[in-house]
Amino acid sequence: MTTTVILGVIGSDAHAVGITILEQALDAAGFDVRNLGVQTGQDEFVEAAAASDAEAVLVSSLYGHAERDCDGLHEALAERGLDPETYVGGNLAVGQADHEAISERFERMGFDRVFDAETDPEDAIVALRRDLGIAETDTERSRVSS
Repeated sequence: MTTTVILGVIGSDAHAVGITILEQALDAAGFDVRNLGVQTGQDEFVEAAAASDAEAVLVSSLYGHAERDCDGLHEALAERGLDPETYVGGNLAVGQADHEAISERFERMGFDRVFDAETDPEDAIVALRRDLGIAETDTERSRVSS
């Protein structure tokens, strides 16, 4: 059974390089990736998650306005009866200086994981496998233990 993940850049953000790299890494790791692209509205994330019965929704933002763009996303997912793992990553706030404080804000919003712009895609994949109860590969196990 293939695990489906929804990936996209939320709001008015047009940064595509990061999600392209993440898409390739997730695909190589065996996930079925639905890349919504850039400038994606919350409704598009919700519709894609519902249409594909996605196990995870990965939201990217680099332009610093993710809090505004993500506000209400979890409520919209819940209204559709959806409860996927939700990750957010990138440069989430203008002048992002304190990742811990930013992480706490997004976790309060309902996100399961919060990553900064420097996160290696493989770290996100390891977290996703763990959160979804998918067996890690030998390479992933050694990556975490090192």
